[in-house]
Amino acid sequence: MNAPSNIVLPAHLKSHDALASIAMVPDSCQSYTHHVVDNNMGGLEGAMVDCQRRFGSMSSGDEESPPVLMAALGNSGAASSPMVVLAPKTKTKKKHFVQQKVKVFRASDPVLSVFMWGVNHSINDLNQVPVPVMLLPDDFKANTKIKVNNHLFNKENLPGHFKFKEYCPQVFRNLRERFGIEDLDYQVSLTRSPPVRSVEDQGEGLLLNSYDRTLVIKQISSEDVADMHSILSEYHQHIVKCHGSTLLPQFLGMYRVSVDSEETYLIVMRNMFSHRLVVHRKYDLKGSLVAREASDKERGKELPTFKDMDFRNNMQKVYVTDEQKEKFMEKLHKDVEFLVRLKIMDYSLLLGIHDVGRAERDEEEGEEIFNEEDPEAENGLAPGATVGSYGTSPEGIAGYMSCCKPLGPGEFDPYVDVYALGSCPGAPQREVYFMGLIDVLTQYDTKKKAAHAAKTVKHGAGAEISTVHPEQYAKRFRDFIFNIFA
Repeated sequence: MNAPSNIVLPAHLKSHDALASIAMVPDSCQSYTHHVVDNNMGGLEGAMVDCQRRFGSMSSGDEESPPVLMAALGNSGAASSPMVVLAPKTKTKKKHFVQQKVKVFRASDPVLSVFMWGVNHSINDLNQVPVPVMLLPDDFKANTKIKVNNHLFNKENLPGHFKFKEYCPQVFRNLRERFGIEDLDYQVSLTRSPPVRSVEDQGEGLLLNSYDRTLVIKQISSEDVADMHSILSEYHQHIVKCHGSTLLPQFLGMYRVSVDSEETYLIVMRNMFSHRLVVHRKYDLKGSLVAREASDKERGKELPTFKDMDFRNNMQKVYVTDEQKEKFMEKLHKDVEFLVRLKIMDYSLLLGIHDVGRAERDEEEGEEIFNEEDPEAENGLAPGATVGSYGTSPEGIAGYMSCCKPLGPGEFDPYVDVYALGSCPGAPQREVYFMGLIDVLTQYDTKKKAAHAAKTVKHGAGAEISTVHPEQYAKRFRDFIFNIFA
């Protein structure tokens, strides 16, 4: 590749392996293009990056422009003006630059590698943009798009061509703040190590946990993205009114990843279960008893999802204090009223139960087996006890826990495990309950009306079927949940 004749390269660029060509872009286009080929650089540094952005009310930082090229566009910035880089007139001392270590996003699935790269890029971009005093209507329609064509790519890190899109970045940034999650911690939790498949993954799209298990990444449909856009403004208002204290899913980011012409839509939420306390039993409760029992196939799973009939048949109860129950039901009432206003239904209460006694027994058995296999463990040389290589860098959403006092069996930090409730002193056994609302994007539309009619014909008008009107669904749901407590 030869440098264009209308560009004069400085001496320090002539000696560099990089050869640059510059594309002229009119000011009217909200885009920029640059081509860089550098045999000394790998990953995205040796790439052609074509970024087409639509920020709505946001403005973009200029950190992605090539740092060694300066464009003189004239007063009007017209595309017809020549682009010139002036050579220095005086001799300058040669500088030695230390190349920063490139952050690697290596995952078994290229979609996850691009997702990690995109989240990292997005948070870095947002850090260059001032936090708006207030959100505007355009912020709820805005998005950012990035297209990357990587010439010197390493397929172990990232695919050769991909696109990344973030929906409503300023809105989700504001929601993260209201939920008490710092952007830097969010970035670390999602990008330090690849997300892992959740034990709840049903095989219908991706369902992942962040490496520190504080966040859930769920694959959704394009219809779900449209539904999310339709409720996002009202959802944000509800979170503002309740000061972030809610049983609803805590939506933290929504993205689209395009690899090999296939689009994957992902939404990030706070994990309703604990990042450190194992859930031993799990229920999905809708308040309906018709066809609400776990199948034999479901029961054979490592952590089966039981349903309403199973809850009754198992004589299961939630043992909390009267004060805890009152606060929980008050929160539930506000959230359900919000869902009724939006004509949303078919949601569930996800209930996870941590058995403290069982966890202690499992830990003791695990330590015995480990000590037999590795005598050095008695000297504190157990794997995982090594010093991290990140020094004082952020440790993710749950990272600050390491500097606090160690938590004992069944203990949790309410600022991290926000959906958790401990059992009351008089409970038959010590437990921790994790309770939150899930599947909140189903609106009462023509399909639901048809399903309700079909089930009414099959089971009769008086049957407790799950597809009813939003108001009926809400009342039945609240009544059922009220009675799960001892």
